[in-house]
Amino acid sequence: MAAAYEIVDIGVNLAHRSFLSDREEVIERAFAAGVRTMIITGTSLAGSQEALRVAREYPDQLFATAGVHPHDSRNCTEDTISELRRLAADQAVVAIGECGLDFNRDFSPRPQQERWFEAQVALAEELKRPLFLHERDAQQRFCEILAGVRKKVPTMLHYFTGTRGDLKAYLDMDLHIGITGWICDERRGMHLRELVKEIPLDRLMIETDAPFLLPRTMPTRPKDGRNEPAFLPYVLQMVAACLGKPVAEVAKMTTKTAKKFFQLGI
Repeated sequence: MAAAYEIVDIGVNLAHRSFLSDREEVIERAFAAGVRTMIITGTSLAGSQEALRVAREYPDQLFATAGVHPHDSRNCTEDTISELRRLAADQAVVAIGECGLDFNRDFSPRPQQERWFEAQVALAEELKRPLFLHERDAQQRFCEILAGVRKKVPTMLHYFTGTRGDLKAYLDMDLHIGITGWICDERRGMHLRELVKEIPLDRLMIETDAPFLLPRTMPTRPKDGRNEPAFLPYVLQMVAACLGKPVAEVAKMTTKTAKKFFQLGI
């Protein structure tokens, strides 16, 4: 897809093993498609270190988050939090996370998920950094922990797929919302096409979560099923269609919101 607008992919897993052999080409394709700013998601200590390493290769274009996903929280320790604090001192790290709760798969015991989610929220408050969050089937406990520890830092829930009630709760807490290619899925994402209309444009961002969530609205999809940031325009187009707004307007607003949220001085 040819570049027509500047957009920001606020959640892309470029440290994922599926990008090891052609990461540079993937990044160049994204730039050519208008995705000129990308935020690489850190989901473990090693993944956060790799996300930062890749981001440093593209100053002022690629950025990183530093955090431990709830799936990996069983491996978290106080030393992990100290190392995240060290990583976050780098100017290329723009948020703490991906952290939160996942009571759907329970890859880590729930008490550990809760403990280290709370610790990372506290770290974000200490460092005055935005929070990049994950929640699945844990909405009540997620909100309790967040409300108890978070004070002022900007916070976003990425990869939102929840209900109208979930969305209202998050908007009432002043969270920003990330929309992925889930909205392009006619099997599972139809409800999002209505709910996205309820998200204020100054709190709406778009993301691929690549290599996952390949947009099903693509006329020709790669045989290996791998998503990549160059495909973000398909998410943008669907969001714009749902909002009944010009694509250019939604591109401009989501880009402005992303740059403000992550404090990108670019």
